[in-house]
Amino acid sequence: MAKIISSFFISLDGVVESPDQWHFPYWNDEMGAVVEAGMQSAAAMLMGRRLYDEWSTYWTSTDADPEVAALLNNARKYVVSNSLQKADWGNTTIVSGDVAAGLREIKEEISGGDVQMSGSATTVRWLLANGLLDELNLLVHPIAVGHGQRLFEDTPTHPLKLVRSETFRTGVLNLAYVPDAG
Repeated sequence: MAKIISSFFISLDGVVESPDQWHFPYWNDEMGAVVEAGMQSAAAMLMGRRLYDEWSTYWTSTDADPEVAALLNNARKYVVSNSLQKADWGNTTIVSGDVAAGLREIKEEISGGDVQMSGSATTVRWLLANGLLDELNLLVHPIAVGHGQRLFEDTPTHPLKLVRSETFRTGVLNLAYVPDAG
């Protein structure tokens, strides 16, 4: 059975929106290795509607990073949406209706890797609230952004347990959490 694993670039004040505006000064080989390992362990990608709209446009038309584009364009992808009627990005399945049941089925069906997420804060909050998120990976950057969507906004309490941590030379913390049932 696959795990659903979510990863975020996040600031000290919890901002996950527009990391392209504050994240790159902290990028180094350590972070690159972590991101690449996550991508390589993916049997599928999961995303919310907004991220799907952004990525399906960008990664099918960019020459910026051909390796990442090829990986994402060829990957099995699932998009959580009750409004999206058609998914034109290759290998994409829309998960709608009883999303929780659909994602449980996907987790059961997939072997040989995990269902990876990068971004989609609203979807991650929903997954956590519904007991479907297995691991939350945070690359905490030593910067307070001060504005933008935060990972946890107006959410109930969700106890988490730290299972891995390391500090990069740039001061970025690589943290992995799992839900803590008690």
